[in-house]
This record gives sequence, structure tokens and C-alpha cells, in this order.
Amino acid sequence: MLMTRRRYGALLGALGLAWALLVGAHAPARAEQAPRAAGRTLVWSDEFNGATGAAPDPKRWRHVLDGQGHGNNELEYYTADPANAALDGAGHLQITARPADPAAGLTCWYGPCQYTSARLDTDGLFSAAAPGRFEARMKLPCGTGLWPAFWALGTRTDQIGWPDGGEIDVMENLGNETGTVHSALHGPGGFQDVSAYSLPGSRQFCDDYHVFAVDRQVDRLSFSVDGKVRHTVLQSQAGWRWVFDEPFFLVLNLAVGGDWPGPPDDTTVFPAVLSVDYVRAYR
Repeated sequence: MLMTRRRYGALLGALGLAWALLVGAHAPARAEQAPRAAGRTLVWSDEFNGATGAAPDPKRWRHVLDGQGHGNNELEYYTADPANAALDGAGHLQITARPADPAAGLTCWYGPCQYTSARLDTDGLFSAAAPGRFEARMKLPCGTGLWPAFWALGTRTDQIGWPDGGEIDVMENLGNETGTVHSALHGPGGFQDVSAYSLPGSRQFCDDYHVFAVDRQVDRLSFSVDGKVRHTVLQSQAGWRWVFDEPFFLVLNLAVGGDWPGPPDDTTVFPAVLSVDYVRAYR
């Protein structure tokens, strides 16, 4: 994320039956799914079909576990507890931030942890280079001090460091900015490109699901919300080494507090839920 971090309509006939047999019929059918992207080939996805309380698919997602602030002085401890990340039985992943249980004895960078949440990524499980598209349909939580995000990190980050490995923030939101989302690029030499998009009128991202995506060409990235391109960055506009065509893996998380959003206050309602309908990758 900033600074250091980084449906589809009902299937018809036999195809729909085949899909149900493959993924299991634990969850009721979803009426709200968006269509898959036309003109692209789906290469990876998670539709989060499964029983209520089931853990995210370990063949698709890896849990990050720690409470070290992630360079932003964040207040959460990321766990693998189903209380923080589980399927809802209706085709959604729910990433939930909540006050920490003192009896759990979790220690954060500042002492006993105040909050728990979850951060999931596909590092070592899935990554993709340009050209392609990363896309997620999500309903965000509202509340001061909440920081939900859908983003990607270059697979070479562990070897060459951040930000040289590259970071693509497809969507991040400050919970008090209920109608605005941000995107960003971070690259070699400390480069940053930051943009924001606001819903018209008084609409809020916590009122409904929205589709957040980045289309990656070898020489450009275009960020969109609900199919509308809102910001494009060209390689030719940049005077630094371009790494955003290289393989990137995906990240989903809900942070609490930190230098950018600031801490929760008395108006923040917990538990707070980032609800994810799907995550898809296309080429």
C-alpha cells in the first residue's frame, strides 16, 4: 500500500452443472456476480464458493502472520484465524478486523496488540506478467482508521528490495473517505504515481460491491472502477526503470491504523468487514 505496501451471470445448462460439481454445492447461488471480462482469457480466479466459516483456499492464498506495523505503524496483528478470514457461505471471502482478545497474548510492535485482521497473498502460488488484468469485486468497510486494499507486489521484491521490485496498488481506501479510493505505483528510485477516484454524489464504497481493476500492458497500466478507466500511466512518461511488466503476485488485506489513515476513533464500528466477491486474473 502507500509508502511501503503495497460478477458473472448464472452459467447455463450443462456448463453450470459442471461448474457446480467441480466447486461443490455448499453455498447458495449468487445473484450479484458480474460477467467475466470480454476478450480476455481467465488464467486464475477465486470465486470464494464454499461452506460458511471455511478457510480461504490454501492452494490459492497464503496468510501473512505478524504485527510488526509493515513500515506504517499499523495497529493490527494479521492472523490465520477464521475470525479474521473466512468464507461466508454465500460466495464471499470476509476479511474481518476486530479488537484483539487480550487472552490471546499477541504482541505487536507497540506492545499487546489492540486489533487483529488478515492479510492474504498469492506469493509462491500465483503470479503473472504483463499483458494482463487483475480484478476484484469488493464491498469496503467504512470507519475511521480502517485501510482495506487490493494490490500486487513484484515477485523479485524479496531479492532486490522494495520499492525496486515494484508495487501496484489497484485499490486502497481510507475508511473515513467513504466515497473515495486511491491507486498508486511504487518503483525503483523511490518513484511514486498516486491517483484518486470518488463516486458521484454521496455514494459510499461501503454501501455496495464495486469492481476494481488494473489492465497491464508492457508499456502502460490503466486503473478502473466498475469498468470505467480513471487513470493511466505510460512507461514513456517515466524517467525511471519500468518493472510493472514483470511477474507480480496479488495481495488482499484490511489494515487498522497506521501513519496514513491514522487510528480508529469512537465512531469506528468493529468488527469491520472487507467482503470480497471474487478475485480474477486475465491475459
